[in-house]
Amino acid sequence: MAQTIHHYLIFETAGGFCGIAWSDAGIVRFQLPTKTAEATERLLLRRLPGGLPGAPTPQVFEIVAAVRRYFQGEETDFSDVELDLAGQDAFFREIYAAARRVGWGRTTTYGALAKELGAGPEAARDVGQAMAKNPIALIIPCHRVLAAGGRIGGFSAPGGASSKTRMLELEGVQFGPPPPAQQSLGF
Repeated sequence: MAQTIHHYLIFETAGGFCGIAWSDAGIVRFQLPTKTAEATERLLLRRLPGGLPGAPTPQVFEIVAAVRRYFQGEETDFSDVELDLAGQDAFFREIYAAARRVGWGRTTTYGALAKELGAGPEAARDVGQAMAKNPIALIIPCHRVLAAGGRIGGFSAPGGASSKTRMLELEGVQFGPPPPAQQSLGF
């Protein structure tokens, strides 16, 4: 059986250096921004041993341009990007497909995704595990999946929950105390 060749590219965005890797079937990995190209490459290759630097295909070049627009705060839709999720658990692939339907500036919860997939509330933990192991962050928008009650929850990317918050704020999602239930009388 022939081994699949994975190529990758490290590139700069307004958010830092990102990494993208692909096969003939589609995108296999995406590394969210770090401060240096070297750190991004190290993190990407940790999850893609044997990856080789490569010149992007026209499709990959378009995705890179879209990622740059995303980190400039421009509304971007990655839902039509071809992915290569070979080797991923079948239920995780279903979870990733559901997460990809959560559009720009919208959020959902682990429990809501589990319910959408017809699973019980106990599957919320599986959704959380899938998000933590997401190989193609941003393109599979795990940052849009929150904990119960709209809490930010965890985020395994560089910068943790603060990176997740910054990404959501780029999309216009605000966090903080809710507005007062009553209007002020002004005195």
